[in-house]
Amino acid sequence: MGLLGLVIGWLALARAGGRISIGTARTGGLSAIAVGIVGTGLAVLHLATSSGGPGTGNGLVGAVVAVPLGLGGVFLGRRALTRLRLPRPADRTTV
Repeated sequence: MGLLGLVIGWLALARAGGRISIGTARTGGLSAIAVGIVGTGLAVLHLATSSGGPGTGNGLVGAVVAVPLGLGGVFLGRRALTRLRLPRPADRTTV
């Protein structure tokens, strides 16, 4: 889930920058934020409830890696949404 959030966030950021013209950057940004939050939450839940240590086969190392990946997806999704809201020079009106 964390890696998926990161990929969706990267694609949304590319859409906001105008490099990809498939879909909307707003939908991609919101999806990246949602998937990143869910991935981070699941990873933290797994870290809190699993027994044993790294190397025991419980997936603790994967959960530790999933936390920053999920947060990266949230960050990229938020950045894509922020990039959409910036006024462009052609949109400004003169008084």
